[in-house]
Amino acid sequence: MAGTAEFRQHQTLLADCKSRTVRLSAKLALLMILPACGFCDVQTTSQTLSANVSPNGKISVSGSVGLLSADTHFGALGGSLTVSYWARTTVGGGGSVTVQASEFSPASGPTAGLVTYSCSGATLGTACTDVQALSTATQTPLVSLPGGACTGGGGVCTAQDSATVQLTFTLPSQPHYKTGSYSAQITFTISTM
Repeated sequence: MAGTAEFRQHQTLLADCKSRTVRLSAKLALLMILPACGFCDVQTTSQTLSANVSPNGKISVSGSVGLLSADTHFGALGGSLTVSYWARTTVGGGGSVTVQASEFSPASGPTAGLVTYSCSGATLGTACTDVQALSTATQTPLVSLPGGACTGGGGVCTAQDSATVQLTFTLPSQPHYKTGSYSAQITFTISTM
């Protein structure tokens, strides 16, 4: 009978072990299910990224322009300058590049109002037409910029990084000018809409 008691004890231990395994398996299965449906959270949100691209302009010129005479008999003094500009205009807008001068100093020499200029070769927009006179009172035109225009990058913009326009200045050399060096400041302005 001792064998039978041991057999029953083994059977009881085996049944108890199977019961624990089933309960453990059930708990593991429940734990594996819970994170997927009860202990985790997944959220998605979105945000609008917006950029406000405004009309813009930039202008650049070399250091100075020397007006020199081609002859020595009271001919005209002349010089040229390349103006580089970058622009972005709105479709319904446009813009302009203008110039204004200060008066020559010292006095007793040429006057800024006698300086004329012509524009040529604008790579973006329309260069001024005819001969223009510099003014100390108002800005005078160099380039008229169209709406929906931009420089650099190609596509709807120009292929060049910057646009350029060539200015040629002329000043009559009058006999009553006293000898010496005279200078006037010229200020370029770009405006875009």
